[in-house]
Amino acid sequence: MAASTLEDFTLVKTLGKASIGKAILVQHTSGSFYALKVMAKDTVCKRGQIAHVSDERKTLEFTNHPFIVGFHYASQIPKQLFLVMEFCQGGDLYNAIATSRDVPKKARFTEERSKFCASELVLAIEYIHSMEIIHRHITANNVCLDKEGHIKLIDFGLCKMGITDNISAVTVCGEPEYMAPEVLDKKGHGRAVDWYSLGCLTYEMITGLPPFYTRDHNKLFAAIRKHELTFPDHVSEQPMSFMDALLRVDPDTRLGGTGGAEEVKADPFFGGCNWEEVFNRGIESPFKMDLNSEDDTRYFDREHTDINTAIDYPNADGVECHHFPEWEYSFQ
Repeated sequence: MAASTLEDFTLVKTLGKASIGKAILVQHTSGSFYALKVMAKDTVCKRGQIAHVSDERKTLEFTNHPFIVGFHYASQIPKQLFLVMEFCQGGDLYNAIATSRDVPKKARFTEERSKFCASELVLAIEYIHSMEIIHRHITANNVCLDKEGHIKLIDFGLCKMGITDNISAVTVCGEPEYMAPEVLDKKGHGRAVDWYSLGCLTYEMITGLPPFYTRDHNKLFAAIRKHELTFPDHVSEQPMSFMDALLRVDPDTRLGGTGGAEEVKADPFFGGCNWEEVFNRGIESPFKMDLNSEDDTRYFDREHTDINTAIDYPNADGVECHHFPEWEYSFQ
């Protein structure tokens, strides 16, 4: 993308909504389509998210990886913040799992499809950890698929920079079903939380639900702390052992907790995996995208994409709040 201004992007349709903004499909004057994340500044300020939003912006600029969403442009006006990123046309894994037909009448992936996604995600986690960044919010909603069916890690809004251990981060954050025990117990956390999240996501892909799932959060948190992990009968030994090791309570004995990505990649679950080929996107994706155009949004929730009246910037009447230094960016 050449140097751009906000006026170079035309709003097309809403892709999704979040607590502090929304994602909108936009078309650049070049004809290319992108995902615009727009956030209301007063909401960011009121919710104490200034540091998190700033870290997300910095992280996006300094990361460049085949399995991390591409970053193209950032700007701000007195009331809003804008981030323009790669349009991941395949939607997120949450929708992919929910609509999967791998198993008749069951919303879940096969173990092979799950391994494909997990292997690419391992390399994304390995990369951000090498940059001293932890994501802290790896869920089925925050792992997307591009138009070729390869994964893209998105949403660095809860990331933490400068983390090289398992104890330096302290903020309690993330989805309840994906929270590691050390986060719940406010003991300090670090890199091991991302490996824990990988275990949760792998479990969700293979079974259809996150581990320990219950609508009762007290029971959920108790099960997480006690590692009360059970598996459906269809789960085979290798993925069972892999997930169990990733979901250990002690971050220092958790798979990847101290041994990092090399330890995770050496697990028998990935037996025979050619990691160089994975990195080069040389493994054929099991996801076959049925797309008619560059702006086809069939893999997104129609609750959002069908509401054309929602194509606007959120909270346009909000109050001016906080200038974000070094926010502007245009990829050359």
